[in-house]
Amino acid sequence: MPRAALFRTVPEQNYLGFWAGQRFKAEAVVDFLEFTNADTAKMAGVSVASVRFDHKMPRQVRDRLIELATLCELIAEQFGGDVVKTALWFRTGNPLLGHVSPREMVRLARYEKLRRFVMEALEEN
Repeated sequence: MPRAALFRTVPEQNYLGFWAGQRFKAEAVVDFLEFTNADTAKMAGVSVASVRFDHKMPRQVRDRLIELATLCELIAEQFGGDVVKTALWFRTGNPLLGHVSPREMVRLARYEKLRRFVMEALEEN
């Protein structure tokens, strides 16, 4: 049975392993997208020196990585949970995104634009 549109913003499964039980594995998102601390800082709008992945992680970093992890999982659903295809999608230039890769869009602080494109595409399905 198809899910109501209201609930389609949350993936049905943890394909990429970003959540371990109730614990969010923020560093796994950074590793999956091969981000540096500088990339993470820019994406979250914090200084590079404040990027960390322990219990003292800045709220801005945690919040943005949770949003990004959710988006990654929604993409993984489109590829039947295939981690390799999901990673390839994030790293490949996309003509609908101006031949820029989704990963690069996030790195260049264009996450919100990417999220809108993805959510619109999901609504079309």
